[in-house]
Amino acid sequence: MALTTDWIAAHALSLWTALLLLALLAGDLAWRRSARLRVAALAGRRQPGVMRWTTGIALATLMLILFGGIAFAIGTGSPGSVANFDASLAEQLRMQMPPLVLQIIAMLTQLGGTPWVATAATLVLLCLLLCREWALAGVWAFAELGIMPLTSGIKALIERPRPLHNHGFVTESGWSFPSGHALGSMVFYGMLAYVLLRLLPTRWHRAVIFTTVLLVGLIGISRVLLQVHYLSDVVAGYAFGLVWLLLCISIAEWLRLRTAH
Repeated sequence: MALTTDWIAAHALSLWTALLLLALLAGDLAWRRSARLRVAALAGRRQPGVMRWTTGIALATLMLILFGGIAFAIGTGSPGSVANFDASLAEQLRMQMPPLVLQIIAMLTQLGGTPWVATAATLVLLCLLLCREWALAGVWAFAELGIMPLTSGIKALIERPRPLHNHGFVTESGWSFPSGHALGSMVFYGMLAYVLLRLLPTRWHRAVIFTTVLLVGLIGISRVLLQVHYLSDVVAGYAFGLVWLLLCISIAEWLRLRTAH
């Protein structure tokens, strides 16, 4: 275990870059598939959807299983393999991450912080209301308002202490599981992407998906590199955030298709 976490910590930035590239590739593949489904739907004179409902249900189910598995693994109170790996990796990162890199990452991580997300979410809501997108504005508000109680409720239920982080660039208090930045960025940027895909011309869709995946990836992994969250906190935050995002998008799609008919 020590050798594994030593190697991961020593190559953390390279692994971070590789993970982002894989995420971007997955996002591009998803965009290509969505574009094909859109063309097929329009050819059949049907309203194109974001994804097939069976795909959404399968993805949400997998994310719930992933989240539940991690929560069970770190919430049993025993030092299992997940908790040991998390603790060892956090300690190795604390010893090996250069201060200059931490300072840069500390600035990036603010893009998932509550002040920025709350301010940006309010501005988006006002824009939707000014554009008279009443249903979309309602779903947007529902999605964003759900971030805080979901995160706080799960944190209070699990009560996992944060890893030691004494570098001074970012100081966090409160419980660690799940990562609020990971969950919040998944919901905020994911819903923002959905809104933009609804309102912008098709030629902008690929750039929207690329930017969304990049931002969500940067924010989540930054929490691990800054040692304010364990790796499993971030994975769990992504998983539960995606479930909430899929639910909110499903509601928005149902309202859109119902209005179209």
